[in-house]
Order: sequence, then structure tokens, then C-alpha cells
Amino acid sequence: MSSDPWGRVDETGTVYVRTADGEKEVGSWQAGSPQEALAYFERKYEGLVVEISLLERRVRTTDLAPKEALTAIEHLRATVSEAHAVGDLAALAERLDALTALVDSRREERKAAKAKQNEEARTAKEQLVAEAEQLAESEQWRTAGERLRALVDTWKGLPRLDRKADDELWHRFSHARSVFSKRRKGHFASLDAQREDARRTKEKLVTEAQSLSDSTDWGPTAARYRELMADWKAAGRAQREAEEDLWNRFRGAQDVFFAARSEVFAERDSEQRDNLARKEELVVEAEKLLPVSDLKSARAAFRSINERWEAIGHVPRDARPRIEARMHTVERALQDSEEAEWRRTNPEVRARAEGLTGQLQAAVDKLRQQVEAARAAGNTAKADKLQSELDGRQALLDAALKGMGEFR
Repeated sequence: MSSDPWGRVDETGTVYVRTADGEKEVGSWQAGSPQEALAYFERKYEGLVVEISLLERRVRTTDLAPKEALTAIEHLRATVSEAHAVGDLAALAERLDALTALVDSRREERKAAKAKQNEEARTAKEQLVAEAEQLAESEQWRTAGERLRALVDTWKGLPRLDRKADDELWHRFSHARSVFSKRRKGHFASLDAQREDARRTKEKLVTEAQSLSDSTDWGPTAARYRELMADWKAAGRAQREAEEDLWNRFRGAQDVFFAARSEVFAERDSEQRDNLARKEELVVEAEKLLPVSDLKSARAAFRSINERWEAIGHVPRDARPRIEARMHTVERALQDSEEAEWRRTNPEVRARAEGLTGQLQAAVDKLRQQVEAARAAGNTAKADKLQSELDGRQALLDAALKGMGEFR
């Protein structure tokens, strides 16, 4: 007879496994020694260990469905219960019990996760519906349309809810898209009508622009072209296929007119630049008259220069203030000299100046005598006061005498 901790072989070759409930016959062995019999049935036990280990690994490391896992566990449990093997069968049963508990826990986790996923999907779809209903009222046709298409793709990627809830949300979502689509179609239909009105308006503008292209009435025609351009912008855009052709015709008519005007203005500008050069020569000639030494000669020379100036004609507008200011400076200097000459030669002015000078001279002489008398009398305070008054009168007399010099 042979035995080990989990089984034995009796003298008849019967093999037993030890369990908590006592020994259990698992088979018989007649082909060899008892040790070989125990080794044979122990290998069957090791096979069960391998199967349970493989199932444990699948449950822990893969997404094996709980139902499938429980089926596999029950199959192994029955196999262990009926096994003809020698080993710790109770330990195998305990491992299967633990694995069953793990699968049950995973099933509850999956159930909770699915409930959470459904709730998240419901929240996400409600948000999509709310955004779609907001976009339904938008007039950003391209942006809103693209966003609604993106929302549809997002919706398709979300899990389905229960049929009733999913259908209700989809109905609102689809209705919002339909509202937007209807409004957009109406907008573009109205836009097409506006573009047709714009096309007819611009056809009239093109016709008038072409009729003005050969005009030589430069100012009024250029002003009218500016008005036509303002009308063009106010008319809005025509259909894309018509807009480019209308613009090319409209712009082409303007180009013909403005090219002709530019050619004429270029000739005029060249002539005005020549006029400027000639006037600059006259200004230099006039400025040489200053300062005025001989008023009569200077006046005659300036008259000659001015006559030639007037005969030259226009200069460029941006140069006009500068060149005319220099000429006016010479003219004002001549006028100042004429006024000074007039004052110098006017008899009445001379007589008034001589009278004033005489009066001032008499006052100065009198005050000088009074100052000398006060100092002789030792009245210093009175002498100082009279001296101050004398200094003031003397200053006035000096100025009057200087002015008299202009009459010599």
C-alpha cells in the first residue's frame, strides 16, 4: 500500500483522494506500482490546476463577458467535483469560488459603468439637441451648417439610449436641422433675388460709364465717375458669374477716361513745371531789389517783373503758396519803403514833428535850470525828483530828434 498527503492506493490497487468529507475512490491501478498510480492521478490534478489558472488569467486580463466566464467556472466546478484526481480539490473549489466572486463584482462594475455611460450619452445628446436648436436660429449660414453636420457625426458616435428617450431626442435634433435648412434656403432665395436686382442696376451703371469714357469735360466727368462708383458699391453683389464681367466692363470704361485725362494732365503738369522755373527766376530777380536804396528805380523794376510774372501762367498747386509768398515779401518791402518816403516828405507831418521837438526842448531846458537851482539851495530830495523828470523828458526829446532825421 502507498499513500501521500492527498491520496493513497490500497493493496487491491484502488486509488483514493482525501477530502474534508473523508476518502473518495477515484480509480484503480493494476499496471504498475502504487507510486506510479498516485503519480498518474496527481497529473490529472495538475491538469485541473492549469485549466483554472488559465481561466483566472482570462478573467483578470481580458474583457471576457461575465456570462461566458460563469459558464466556464461552472463547467470547471463540475469537472473538479467529478474529477478522478489526487490533490487538494477543496483548494481548487475555493479558487473557483473566489473567481465567481470576482466575476460577479466585474458584472456589477460593468452594470454601473453601462448605467454611467447611458447617463453620459443622454447628457451628451441633450447638449447636442440644445446646441442644434440654438443653431437653428443662426444666420451664420456656413459656420452653423458645418457645425450641424459635425453634431450629426458626434451623435452617430454616441451609444443608443432606450428607444423612447432616443427617439424623442432625435426628433428634436432632426427638427432643429430642418428649421435651419428651411431658413437657409429662404435666405439664399432672397439673396438670389437681390443679386438679380444688383445685376440689373450694375448693367445701367456700366452703360453710363461707357458713355462717359470719351468725355473731355475732366472735372464734372471725374466727379460723376465717383458717384457711379458709390452707386456700384451700394448696389451689392450680382451673381458670381455676372459680377466679374460687369466689373471688367465698368472698370474698363473708367480706365479709358482716366488714361486720357492723365495724358492731358501730364502735358499740363509739364507746362506748369516750366512756368515754375521761370517764376523762380523772376522771384530771384525781384529779391535782388532789397533792401531798397532807390525807391523809384525799384518800383519800376518790380512793375516790369510783375508784368512778366502775370504773363507766365499757372504753376503746380503744391508749389504756388511758396513761390507767391516770396514775391509778396518783396512787394510788401516796396510798400513799406513808399510809406516811409511819404512820411518823410509830408509838410504837415514835418511841421507837427518840429513843433513837438521844440516843446520838448523848452521843457528840458526849464527842468535843467530847476535841478541846478535846487542843488544850489541844498534841496537834494527836490533835485533828485526833478532830475528823474528831466531824464524822462530827455528820452522823449532824443526820440523826437531821431524822427526828425527822417525828414532830412
